[in-house]
Order: sequence, then C-alpha cells, then structure tokens
Amino acid sequence: MLFGLFKKRKASNSLNGSGYRFMMGGSTSGKHVNERSAMQMTAVYACVRILSESIASLPVHLYQNETEGSKVRAVKHPLYRILHDEPNPEMTSFVFRETLMTHLLLWGNAYAQIIRNGKGEVIGLYPLMPNRMTVDRDVFGKICYRYQMQDSDAHTGKTGNVTLKPSDVLHIPGLGFDGLVGYSPIAMAKNAIGLSIATEEYGARFFANGATPGGILEFPGTVKNPESIRESWNKGFSGNNAHKVAILEEGMKYTPISISPEQAQFLETRKFQIDEIARIFRVPPHMVGDLEKSSFSNIEQQSLEFVKYTLEPWIIRWEQSLNRALLSETEKPDYFVKFNVDGLLRGDYQSRMNGYATGIQNGFLSPNDVRRLENWDLIPDELGGNKYMCNGNMIDIAGVGNQYKTDNGDNSNEEVLEVEESDETGESGKDRAGARPERAAPGKNPVPQRHHS
Repeated sequence: MLFGLFKKRKASNSLNGSGYRFMMGGSTSGKHVNERSAMQMTAVYACVRILSESIASLPVHLYQNETEGSKVRAVKHPLYRILHDEPNPEMTSFVFRETLMTHLLLWGNAYAQIIRNGKGEVIGLYPLMPNRMTVDRDVFGKICYRYQMQDSDAHTGKTGNVTLKPSDVLHIPGLGFDGLVGYSPIAMAKNAIGLSIATEEYGARFFANGATPGGILEFPGTVKNPESIRESWNKGFSGNNAHKVAILEEGMKYTPISISPEQAQFLETRKFQIDEIARIFRVPPHMVGDLEKSSFSNIEQQSLEFVKYTLEPWIIRWEQSLNRALLSETEKPDYFVKFNVDGLLRGDYQSRMNGYATGIQNGFLSPNDVRRLENWDLIPDELGGNKYMCNGNMIDIAGVGNQYKTDNGDNSNEEVLEVEESDETGESGKDRAGARPERAAPGKNPVPQRHHS
C-alpha cells in the first residue's frame, strides 16, 4: 500500500510554485520580484556573477581510476573534451557552466539536454531554460521532463511541449523539499529583495526630484481645479527644475511633510540589504564591495572560507550530477568528474614556496609536481625532475629498534677494530715494560687483556 502511494507521488516543480508566489503574492514591500527583476539589484547581480564565474573558471577534468588508488586524466574519452573544452558547437565550457550556474542560483534548478550518438556516448550538451521546464511523473510513476519549445530555440522540427527522458536531461537541483527539484532562492527571499528594490527606487525618486521632499500646498480659498495646480507645481519645481525659487500667490503656502532620508535611515537600510542578499547566497561581504569588517589580516582567511563553505557544496552538486547523468553504469566504477580548486586555495608566494619545500624534503612532492602546480616547464627525467627525495637524517621506527640492538652488542658478526695506543716513549702497541700485548683471538673480547690506567 505504501509503495503505491510513493509511486503515485508527483514531483512538485519549484518553478510552478515560485511563479505562483511571484504573480499572486508579490512582496510585502509592494514590489514585483522575479528572477529578472532581482538581477537589476546590484547586490544580487554581484553575488550571482561571483558564484557563476567561480564555478565556470575552475578546471574540470574526467579521470580514470588506476591500480593502487592512483588516477589519470582520461583525455581520450569522448566526454573529456565536452566537459573541458566545448560542450556544443555554439559555446565554450566556461560559458556553458556559467549559464547553468546562473540558472541554478536564480531558479534553483539547472537543466541541459544530453545529445547521444548511436553508441550511447555523449556528444553534446545544450542548456535549457528552467522557467520552461516542468518535472512530472508519467503513468508508470517514473520521472519525466516536459519542456516548452519557443521560436528562439534551435530549430529541431518540434513545437509545443516536448517530453524528455531522464537519460536525456542533465538536471542539477538546488536546495529543495522533496529531493527531486530545487526551490528558487529569489522566491524564498522575495521580501528581502523587494525591500532592496523599494529602497533603491525611493532614492532614485528622491534625487530625481532634486532631493526636494514632498509636501502640501495650502490655499485659503476654494481650489476649483486642484489637479492642474498640482501638475503645474510638479512641472515647475521637480526634476531638472528643482531648487528654483517658487512664487506663491493669493495666500498660498507650501508645507513639506516627507521625512528626510536621514530620519528614514536610508543609507543604513541600503547597506543592511546588501548584507542580507550576500547572506542569501553565502558570499562574503567583501566580495560584493562591503569592506567594513575586512582587513589585510583576515581577508585571505575569508577568501579561503568562501571556497570551503560557499563553493564546495555547489561543486559537489555539479560533480555528482555530472557523474550520474553522463557516465554509463559500466563507466561509473572506473571514471569520475572532478573540479580542481587548488588554484583558489593557494596562498601568497612565500607560503607556497615554504609548503613546496616541506613537500620535497619529506618525499611526497617531486620537483615536477611543484612545477605543474605553478604552471612552469618540467625538468627532464634524467635531471631528477620526477624523483621523490627525503632527508637522510630520518629513519623509520623499525630502523630505530635495529639500531638499539646493534648498540647493545646483540650483533655477534660485527667486526671489532682494535685501537692502538701510544705509551710514554712514543712506541705504538707496547706496554710500559716494552712487551707487546697478546692479540685476542677472533670472536673474543680483547678489552680484559689490555692494561688500563
């Protein structure tokens, strides 16, 4: 019974829900918020650009597992060039990943159509717009994707809604409630973004009026046509005509009623909303231009935390989705996709050189390993570029035990060298009486047979 319930459970598409909230609910500030209007906010644009460009700029490689836990780049695999260089004839790998990451940050999902040849090998990847994709289940309870075609799409001879199988779609979901599709971060934070839009529009209108607050025109008598008077006043003393000298006739009086931007804490509100949007995308404030709490002593640590706590979860989503959708069941045990973040984790020049020196001295880095990380030319093998060296003063624990046994005389095969001493007359090998001491037999301790003072 439970199996039947789970089988019939429909995949709730976040796009439908977020679209309903956008069209019907709006935001508490009264501003219409959607993915495109949110991108007009500088803080949202900066966060999306930083994350999408960071993911797109990371080197991505297809690796093949070898014996004893080592790996090698599978450059001859057809998928390597698609991921690393060119997913389709119309865009580079950078543009492809930047586009999908932007979709993921704004809509909470990223989709791409997988093009395969007759052998089932991936020969192309094309981005699909998330706002035209619907995730659903077919009559058998399996996931299917329905995409709405438009005239702007590449000509495929298909119109209307096209149903795609899961094997034909690369789907990278964001944070969601059902584990199948993600929810739009813009929809979840629409009130915070709506407040930012309202604050920005307030400032724009305030300065469009020449920083002149609104007010009331008082007239002692009866006003026969108030609309014409209002329009005449706005036309003569707002916008480019602000700060002109106004002439009031027949006892007319002007009384400002709007509060000043200082009283409304305009600048503080705008600054707080920047931090609020940076918090939504988990981007350090200094990366969107807020350097109030950043200094030379902590900005490098904040950048490392950006890689660890912000980029790392997105990278894992990408890697697992690529492995799951693009590799066949027979390839998954031997191949895997990996992003390289070493370039972002590098410290300053002195710290890197000290770390490399430690690695070479302790034998887990060769000179060519270091030169590859720094993108330098390699040292030929005959000059020792690929050798792993270690400090000769260090020995393993077992060697320490053997040395201890040797020092205590347990090794009977060790040859004992006799040291000849000179006497007072300067003759070597004779005692004070002039007689030579008898040599000890081989294997016999010679020390008791000698004279010692």
